[in-house]
Amino acid sequence: MNDQQLPAWADPSVSRAELDPQGLSRRGLLRRTGLFGAAFALGSAAVPAAAASSRPFGGDDPRLAYLVGDHHVHSVYSHDAKYTFDQVVKAGAEYGVDWLVFNEHSNFGHAEFGAKLEHQEILKARAANPRQLIFQGLEWYIPGAEHCTVFAAPGPHEVDLLTKFELAYDGKLLGYAAGGPTHPDTPRNEAHAVKAIKWLAEQRRTGYVDDVLVLANHPLRLGIDSPHEMRNWRDAAPEIMIGVEGAPGAQGGAIPGWRGPTSIRGEYENKPSENSWPGYPADAYVTYGGFDWMTATVGGLWDAMLAEGRLFTITTNSDVHRVVFDTWKNGDWLPGQNFDNTGRLPDPVNTTEPQPGGDFWPGQFSRTHVGVTRYGYRSVMAGLRAGRVWLDHGHLLDGLEVRLRRDCDHGRGVTLGGRLRVRKGERLTLTVTVTSASRPNPQGILPELAHVDVIRGAVRGPAADRDTWRAPATRVVTTKDVSGRKGTYTLRIPLTAGDESFYVRLRGSDGNRHGAGYLGASVDPHGPLPHEPGNGDPWADTWFYSNPIFVDVKGA
Repeated sequence: MNDQQLPAWADPSVSRAELDPQGLSRRGLLRRTGLFGAAFALGSAAVPAAAASSRPFGGDDPRLAYLVGDHHVHSVYSHDAKYTFDQVVKAGAEYGVDWLVFNEHSNFGHAEFGAKLEHQEILKARAANPRQLIFQGLEWYIPGAEHCTVFAAPGPHEVDLLTKFELAYDGKLLGYAAGGPTHPDTPRNEAHAVKAIKWLAEQRRTGYVDDVLVLANHPLRLGIDSPHEMRNWRDAAPEIMIGVEGAPGAQGGAIPGWRGPTSIRGEYENKPSENSWPGYPADAYVTYGGFDWMTATVGGLWDAMLAEGRLFTITTNSDVHRVVFDTWKNGDWLPGQNFDNTGRLPDPVNTTEPQPGGDFWPGQFSRTHVGVTRYGYRSVMAGLRAGRVWLDHGHLLDGLEVRLRRDCDHGRGVTLGGRLRVRKGERLTLTVTVTSASRPNPQGILPELAHVDVIRGAVRGPAADRDTWRAPATRVVTTKDVSGRKGTYTLRIPLTAGDESFYVRLRGSDGNRHGAGYLGASVDPHGPLPHEPGNGDPWADTWFYSNPIFVDVKGA
């Protein structure tokens, strides 16, 4: 390939069939990227689970490699951000990011000008950075609610899809912001959000785009994403609306002495408004160990959704707009220019003084790890959809491999996001292989994992009350003290299938800050805690979380 040629994924003349048809082969992956070694012993892509009655007992998921990514980054094509594409992509590469999504804020200037200009930047970035998977996306203002990341697989229609979607379904552009329970526009707005997700599903079904995914961003920051809305979005097209940020970006905002005495990690510094769902307690508006209340509360909203027996993936990200302690500032507009008539901000200018900001670069602090069987855009999207996801803050772990299998089986069992079919009373083993941090993180700290918690919840089917946020049969069932353990080691946790189907998920921390969880010590004896306002050093309170594995008990 000469210097003037674009790689296939950056060339709009290449057909979708040629573009990442199954991702790169193992040999091609190793030859072209050198990112993985012998551990990348690839199996075939997983087939969606059939009905429980037709699936065999046990399971044998493929071996996986994990790619680090961030689905929520901004550039000069967002009205409130600062950095060029090159700055963001280079920083992501420095911090080990394999894939990222530019999801610029919707805006009239963005829809008319910015999205197309941004797409040209995307193509250039893909050509210049062949070892990174760079998606174009959109931060959707959900009618009647907060924000979502929407992103598509590369192809000839990716920018057209996003622009059509922005103009037809964005709550900000349409003026469909009201979401309060008594506002007369709320039913229309909530219905329009569901219609939007169904429209995306139709574009995928008809082949207009190869794939498209949606993830809700910072769900409890304003308290306006109600439980019934999240369930409605998921149910509209569960293959499209796959989950939610378990932990928001803006994790550096509460570094002591930086933004101010009221600062909270994630910029969760709000009170209920007229658009907030009234069933959320005041405690839901802050983060716990940097994680959203719906994720951090064992037996809370995330568990209430999982207890229905349906996957709802969690992620974390940078939401990068303005990096903490960074010295760049926004450039000046030329006379007559503004965001509405250009679709982008002026390029930033470097200074000698730290500028306001509470974010980290992609991969600097927050990392979403996605299990893939091949290296490619659609493989990352397939891994996200399948729920093969774990996340960490502060580079707490180098690696995590989780498997659940019946003791009578000899295969690999199932992994994160998967389903294991068993008989009542069968003995199971949850195998957790941890690779500890081997080098200091970007803050110069060598993180040490202190404990691993196993959280188990009963699966009892769809909730009768679609606004319930409690899962009363979910709790921490096992805690493993791993203080001082180094390298790669394996924990084997015995489980028994009872009368009910259930799920298990994992969590752990550096052990620096924990106590009784939000629903009490009997549910969660050492969960994450909110920090004192203005005193939330994120590097001193780091956690990892995993997606669940479901266990379908025959006859349950």
